[in-house]
Amino acid sequence: MKTVNNQHEIEWKDVWTLAEQKGERLHPVSFELLGRGRSLADARGSRLCTVIIGSGVNREDLSELIERGADVVYLVDDPRLANFLVEPYAKILGLLIESYHPEIMIAAATTTGRTVMPYLSAKIRAGLTADCTGLEIEPETGLLLQTRPAIGGNILATIKTPNARPQMATVRPKSTRIPERQPGRAGEIKRIELTEDIFASRVAFERYVPDAEGASSIEEADIVIAGGAGVKTAEGFDPINQLAECLRGAVGASRPCVDHGWQPYAHQVGLSGKTVSPRLYMACGISGAIQHLAGIQTAESIIAINTDPNASIFQLADLGIVGNMFDVLPELIEKIKAIQSSGNR
Repeated sequence: MKTVNNQHEIEWKDVWTLAEQKGERLHPVSFELLGRGRSLADARGSRLCTVIIGSGVNREDLSELIERGADVVYLVDDPRLANFLVEPYAKILGLLIESYHPEIMIAAATTTGRTVMPYLSAKIRAGLTADCTGLEIEPETGLLLQTRPAIGGNILATIKTPNARPQMATVRPKSTRIPERQPGRAGEIKRIELTEDIFASRVAFERYVPDAEGASSIEEADIVIAGGAGVKTAEGFDPINQLAECLRGAVGASRPCVDHGWQPYAHQVGLSGKTVSPRLYMACGISGAIQHLAGIQTAESIIAINTDPNASIFQLADLGIVGNMFDVLPELIEKIKAIQSSGNR
């Protein structure tokens, strides 16, 4: 893989996103990234391009990438790419960067993105900012402004990459909305042919072991009922579990609850846990530290229950209830069950 930086005569252009295949279809984060990428490309007056590396990529998904904002889709499709391996993926991306010279490249902070992007950036000597919460173009310079939490999430740092190209960043899944489809939108699909040496890897794929705790369920749930330090004990999650069951939702937790062992890490919401974007997020006994708020800011509706009327969570909540969750939740559960038993669901 060649180093492509420090070549000032190269014209760096276009914004790229990295799509991901999950099973036989594209991971939803592939479409989320188009929302961020489209705004960046429009600000730069450039094209938005998407790279998808996989095996048997669904044709409908390719069309959907274009309908949701991509101008060009670079398709790398081969049975040997069915399972993610960092070396072949990085070599493919390096080859594409060397050939097309993207100005900006963004990926999701998934297992794939968090593995291949640092490896790739080191190989091509490009800058990378991980786990960004904000991406925008600086009007004066045209540089990518990459905002991410720093110092344990207590401040937000904005980072620029003035020299190396492409400017690279990862963003958390569920941190932005999927753009609306535009049926009939025009775009181009370019199939990329590979040479045999691309597939050489010092690591082999053996098998996939799913997470027994169902870590993905909280990210995909339409309803999340979460508890914070106000639950006081592991047993304090009992009414939260009951409400989640009534609403067919998932149980979330703030970091203190996980640190105390009241909930497993798979349920942690926030910068050091999961970013969620449900239709409803209910925060019970959660004060609203900035680290937690950053993980729920794209929820459609937020309901907060806290005994402290000055709790930070109320600044983000659509509906706030000042009260003790152990008084509020049992009554709420009772009323929901009464409605469900009457058939008015």
